[in-house]
Amino acid sequence: MSTLIKNGAIITAADTFQADILIEQGQIALLGQSLEVDGAEIVDASGKLVMPGGVDPHTHLELPFFRTVSSDDFYTGHRAAAFGGTTCHIDFANQRKGESLHEALAKWRQLAEGKAALDYATHVSITDLRPSVLDEIPSLLDEGVTSLKLFLSYKDMYMLPDGDILKVMAVAAELGMMVLVHAENGDVVDMLTRQFVAAGKLSPEYHALSHPAWSETEATLRAIALSSVADVPLYVVHITCAGAVDQVSYGRARGLPVMGETCPQYLFFTADDLRRPDGAKFICSPPVRTKADNAYLWEALADGRIQAVGTDHCPFLFDGTKPLMYDGEEYRSPGKESGGGDFSKTPNGMHGIEDRMLMLWTYGVGAGRFSANRFVALTATNPAKIFGLYPRKGTIAVGSDADLAIWNPEARKTVSAATHHTRADHNVYEGMALVGLPEKVFVRGELLVDGENWYGRRGNGRFLHRQPNAPVL
Repeated sequence: MSTLIKNGAIITAADTFQADILIEQGQIALLGQSLEVDGAEIVDASGKLVMPGGVDPHTHLELPFFRTVSSDDFYTGHRAAAFGGTTCHIDFANQRKGESLHEALAKWRQLAEGKAALDYATHVSITDLRPSVLDEIPSLLDEGVTSLKLFLSYKDMYMLPDGDILKVMAVAAELGMMVLVHAENGDVVDMLTRQFVAAGKLSPEYHALSHPAWSETEATLRAIALSSVADVPLYVVHITCAGAVDQVSYGRARGLPVMGETCPQYLFFTADDLRRPDGAKFICSPPVRTKADNAYLWEALADGRIQAVGTDHCPFLFDGTKPLMYDGEEYRSPGKESGGGDFSKTPNGMHGIEDRMLMLWTYGVGAGRFSANRFVALTATNPAKIFGLYPRKGTIAVGSDADLAIWNPEARKTVSAATHHTRADHNVYEGMALVGLPEKVFVRGELLVDGENWYGRRGNGRFLHRQPNAPVL
């Protein structure tokens, strides 16, 4: 059956215009004025905005970490994403020590099998580089994987030495792949962490103190330098501080193919939040910084120094000793308490897949920091372009998938863990006021969200094969 969305104001990254949208066989078939189609289901979007569904380029669903696993899986995470206006995301298949890349990818694919309600893709993280692993990289293109993540931190866990990073970058450059980096100086973080633990300084604030902003700034510039040697496109994930923004700007000003991403938590929270009685909720890596860094990041989003907003969505229960009722079922998993009050053993991560677009609309567009078009660019179009999903995803155009969010700019709500859809027992944005919300959300033309009603189906999501040689924005 055809669907016709009528009378809405369409917002893309480039334009705002009034038009109707005809959806057929999951794609946008026609855009035009006063369209009439016999037998089509009519959706009246009068007084509403119609935007492409969000593309979240950075998530960690069901991620093993320390002695637990992140609490959203590929169903609960997709449900939360859709209620927040996000219709597509890119997760990570993380290689473990001794694994091949294809083994890591197969395990990750199994996590999504039968659960996914949205379309999804993956980056592959390389944490154990051996000659056989290096030889595997070209065959990832056959699997639709075009981006590799490398860590300059998490010593003895994920971190690779600079020489290995350069080897991977050189291969990626030959294949037209994108390289993502977690940019912190792992030796600095490891040394400071050991010092604080030895001194009995274990409270959450020492997580931030063991990950100083200068370690991120230095590692960002080092990653850019290595990528320039390899001549490979570089995407710096979860930028938290002014220094790292400046390094990305430095590289771009010299013509280097480098881009950056930040996440909502780095726009709203500071190290002071780690000093709260519930400070463990705010432990993530890299850590939240200062109010000055918050302001600098907002400015960088507005003026183009940062190209995209992801989430690094990786939620853990705050108190995993208590069962959580989610969608009528009891969920149990060790949470932040499993660290035993020791910041170095507390699971790192915060939620965001449902919050990203809601927070950026109210406190970005609504606060006058940037336009609605820039909002679409940051949350949908740019991520889709950078990671080889455009124009299938991230825009409203004939031939694109009908992944759409009908946005009510007048709708209001207060953020609360009691009403969110993330499988978590808390919400770090608790009590914050939102103005402007997605009212209806479609994926490939299928209605998943209608107000508070959920129509998504387990297993209906599709794995997305991406194309290499994506543009550098």
